[in-house]
Amino acid sequence: MKLFRSRSAGTESLRLYYASDIHGADVCWRKFLGAAEHYGADATMLGGDLTGKAIVPISETGASFTAVFMGEEWHGSTPIELEQLEAAIRFNGMYPWLAQSSEVDRHRSDAAAQAELFDRVIISELQRWVDLADQRMVARRIPIFVIPGNDDLWACDAVLRNSTSLTFADDCVIPWEGHEVLSLSYSNLTPWKSRRELDEDSLYHRLRALADQLENPEAAIFNLHVPPYDTGIDAACEVNPEDLSLVYASGKPHIIPVGSRAVRQVIEEVQPMLSLHGHVHESRGEARLGRTLALNAGSEYNSGHLQGVLVSIAGTQVKSHQFVVG
Repeated sequence: MKLFRSRSAGTESLRLYYASDIHGADVCWRKFLGAAEHYGADATMLGGDLTGKAIVPISETGASFTAVFMGEEWHGSTPIELEQLEAAIRFNGMYPWLAQSSEVDRHRSDAAAQAELFDRVIISELQRWVDLADQRMVARRIPIFVIPGNDDLWACDAVLRNSTSLTFADDCVIPWEGHEVLSLSYSNLTPWKSRRELDEDSLYHRLRALADQLENPEAAIFNLHVPPYDTGIDAACEVNPEDLSLVYASGKPHIIPVGSRAVRQVIEEVQPMLSLHGHVHESRGEARLGRTLALNAGSEYNSGHLQGVLVSIAGTQVKSHQFVVG
């Protein structure tokens, strides 16, 4: 964890850029790294779910290769063709895996080997992202606060911690320019039973313990992966927990709030200046909880568009905010 200078929150205006849920989309990571310069931000923040959800095997046979990607068969035999395929896979938030045909076939029938491979490829690709950030950003000295999300492997934490340019901000409070950034990667329980989930009571106590560390809650910035419950920025299709199929009502997908009651309760109790969220991709928007402005940046990672929000703050006030797409 990197520490930034702490001073009284004054009238000087600061600009913060926030995005979340890029799920392995290579182009979105590159755009995020360029966001501070593009938007003139004093700091950037990524709110979790960095990694992708699928591997695309590329089978090598002699000097040629084949793959099935997005329902189409790809064939090639040159380094340029392979590079184009790998770039297309990464653009869509998936991970290319090049291996001999026999090795690909072996993994198709071995669930344990698939799980080990998936974890190994995720960490390798995340390390590639961190290396890129360290090459491009370390000299700029602009704070880049990053946390995982509920979908990210625990092993991601060490990769992010070891970066020379990124500030791993999960599960702690970090002082920044007269403000305090409180971050947490966990979500409430979901039908997908992902890695970083807690029941509402446990989530509340974890958040409350962090909030009790704040010296000036009115100037605090919350970076919480999951949004507050029933605020309009947590609306999603209801899912059957048994088979993950959509629930329909009157012939349409049934939309329900899926955010966290614990997150809402802590925000209402503490009343930070600003609370930033992701998790629910389709609920880009804003909500007010007392004096707190809560924002969900949304996500369209698989289109190559980086959705974000640019926030101007001064003292204990949010002066303005603007949803942006890069």
